[in-house]
Amino acid sequence: MNDVTAIGVLTSGGDAPGMNAAVRAVVRTAVSMGIKCFGIRRGYNGLIEGDIFQMNVRDVNDIIHRGGTVLYTARSPFFKTEEGMNAAIKNCKKYGINGIVVIGGDGSFRGARDLSEHGIPCVGIPGTIDNDIASTDYTIGFDTAMNTAMEMVDKLRDTAQSHERCSVVEVMGRHAGWLALETGIAVGAAAILVPEVHFDVDRDIVNKIVLTHQSGKKHFIVVVAEGVGNVQSLAEKIEERTGIETRATVLGHVQRGGCPTVRDREMASCMGSYAVNLLSKGIGNRVVGYRDGKLVDYDIFEALNMTKNFNLEKYYMANVISI
Repeated sequence: MNDVTAIGVLTSGGDAPGMNAAVRAVVRTAVSMGIKCFGIRRGYNGLIEGDIFQMNVRDVNDIIHRGGTVLYTARSPFFKTEEGMNAAIKNCKKYGINGIVVIGGDGSFRGARDLSEHGIPCVGIPGTIDNDIASTDYTIGFDTAMNTAMEMVDKLRDTAQSHERCSVVEVMGRHAGWLALETGIAVGAAAILVPEVHFDVDRDIVNKIVLTHQSGKKHFIVVVAEGVGNVQSLAEKIEERTGIETRATVLGHVQRGGCPTVRDREMASCMGSYAVNLLSKGIGNRVVGYRDGKLVDYDIFEALNMTKNFNLEKYYMANVISI
């Protein structure tokens, strides 16, 4: 790709606060360079179906503070088929799109990789509340989700303290415990359970609650990543073995919504602009990341093959200070 005349932008997979800030930055950076920018609704489905429209700088007014995504999002199994890919490429050619910014997680990046292989250069921006993308230290939406979870747990603590209860709280994170870990530390959880670390109910939760109860603590918070298992069953076991009234709460999709924090707005804006700059130079097949305090980019194949090690040091530290 030499002369970039038009780029598309889409959001795919689970929504994350800050996606709108990234879309805004993509549109305004592109227009400032004299590049047309097309919004693609509902992720790869919109690319297949031709749900595409040109965007200008005024189309992204007043969206930087909004959660969700104004372009909507969806998952598209059909895009993985040859027929779906051909339809997507046909629409790219129809609208003259010679580059796409894809905002989403690893699944979205695989779609971007496949498009790049078929001659449509793509740049991925990491947008997921789970912070589980290996090629970056930080993903758009993570900070907002943590703050939302923290606020909800703080409210639960009030009633747990009033009734001298244990509150078992499930936060999102089907395959990753980053949200549970950071939230658990922030709320002073007695125990944090994540998919990455094996745990024993008696050793890691019951015994600790009993000991701290004997030392004078009367209420407890246990933060659990959703991938760990049934929080209702866990709450019943804790109550049965400690004698302390225990309630389970699933925070659910409230963690995906809400106004993005300063960090998510700023990070999304910088990543969006960075992605357009790459495409403007004819550079595609990349993923934007944040490493050691600066923006970087990786080959998309390299990024998808990376692994992200869970921060066990921080996890064990959290256990020590939760006594």
